[in-house]
Amino acid sequence: MNLKEKCGQNGSLVGRSQPHLGEEHQEHEKAVASAGAEVYVKQEANGKQEIPSKNLNMYTWQEIQRHNQDADQWLVINRKVYNVTSWANRHPGGRRILKHYAGEDATDVFKAIHPKLDVVQLYLKPLLIGELAPGEPSQERNKNSELVKDFQELRKTVEDMKMFDVNRAWFFLHLAHILILEFLAWLTVYQFGSGWCVTIFIAFLLTISQAQCLFLQHDAGHNFIFKKSKWNHVLQNFVMCHLKGLSGKWWNYAHFQHHVKTNVCPKDPDVNMAPLFLLGDLQPVQYGKKKIKYINYEKQHLYFTMVALPFLVPAHLTMKSFRMIYFRRDWEDIAWVSSFYIRHFISFGPFYGIFGTLLLIYFVKFLESPWFTCVTMMSHLPMKISTEENRDWLSTQVLGTCNVEQSFFNDWFTGHLNFQIEHHLFPTMPCHNYHKVAPLVRSLCAKHGLQYVNKPLLKAFGDIFRSLKKSGALWKAAYYET
Repeated sequence: MNLKEKCGQNGSLVGRSQPHLGEEHQEHEKAVASAGAEVYVKQEANGKQEIPSKNLNMYTWQEIQRHNQDADQWLVINRKVYNVTSWANRHPGGRRILKHYAGEDATDVFKAIHPKLDVVQLYLKPLLIGELAPGEPSQERNKNSELVKDFQELRKTVEDMKMFDVNRAWFFLHLAHILILEFLAWLTVYQFGSGWCVTIFIAFLLTISQAQCLFLQHDAGHNFIFKKSKWNHVLQNFVMCHLKGLSGKWWNYAHFQHHVKTNVCPKDPDVNMAPLFLLGDLQPVQYGKKKIKYINYEKQHLYFTMVALPFLVPAHLTMKSFRMIYFRRDWEDIAWVSSFYIRHFISFGPFYGIFGTLLLIYFVKFLESPWFTCVTMMSHLPMKISTEENRDWLSTQVLGTCNVEQSFFNDWFTGHLNFQIEHHLFPTMPCHNYHKVAPLVRSLCAKHGLQYVNKPLLKAFGDIFRSLKKSGALWKAAYYET
């Protein structure tokens, strides 16, 4: 029996996938996998190839790169070629991520995004169709093979340093900090009533709590805090849905697209703001030459202050989350998000009533929005924003992200998102370890001539508006060009 027939018989491994690879799925897949398959998985995780080449088809990069369409998607991992077309709609991270890497080498992004490679390999194995021909390089010919090799060695180094091990005490102290703020808000209204001064103080406490919820969810969404997947799933729903009132699955689908193609238009949803705002150097010129003017983009940095800062969280993010829950009919998310509003009605309803409690919830989101918007955009908007250039993983992340100087306040205020370079290179690394690997990343960037940007917090905030103003000026020059 040839390899293709074996893959076909194991196709049920793919067909039963769920949005989250729970413990029951992992145990089931490991049970049905043969001893030989388990050895194969371990060999794949280590990048080894012990299946005889005569059982595999050989492909060139020229042929692989043609398979980059919605109905025809191939990608390469550790020199193995996989046809992921049938798996795309069942991919836990959403089908768009696979489409973004179709026809490309996905070795580094595959390792970066998946915290449990042995489990994922069981799902990947039936999709194997061949390998790169012996004369082909491991990456596309336009990529710097030495840089790719050095980064892979760096990843091995930080793995040996146990930098991917989670300190659960750190996470639960962060969670306790949030719950204490929530409790103090309720205790304040219970003790002092619902006067204006009390309400402002309550909103202040809840604003800090809600912002820190997003930062905690961000880290919990990338990491396995518990060994059992089902408990990680519960923790994510508790933080994102119950404490924050947003869909965890919506966050996964949108956020991981941002990670795999950072600052690449239109693949990164975080920089796909047209036609409301034009970002980078290319998009404004394109709009200007086509004489497109939905707003006066020359003043978009001012509109950003009036629209995006206060309304990104209460309007844009909340509506996108609700829209996904509604159209997917996701009853689990509906139940968890409903618990957020029920908890607020129970806690504050007796003092403010239903309508007043809703106003309090969205007033807090309104206050939180500038904080969250500045923290998340300061490391990306001022950096290189481009169309697809098929760069290597290290260059993509370093060119599209920057860091903010470390201090106790900066770490807390940003939820450790001041180490965006390290976070983007190693998304499954817990944030309390970023500062330990930063010197290694800086050294590698210096070796290969990549600029490692690290700036003060206030300058990072100011660069958001300066980059918007610069893009607006580019649009104006192209728009009024005769």
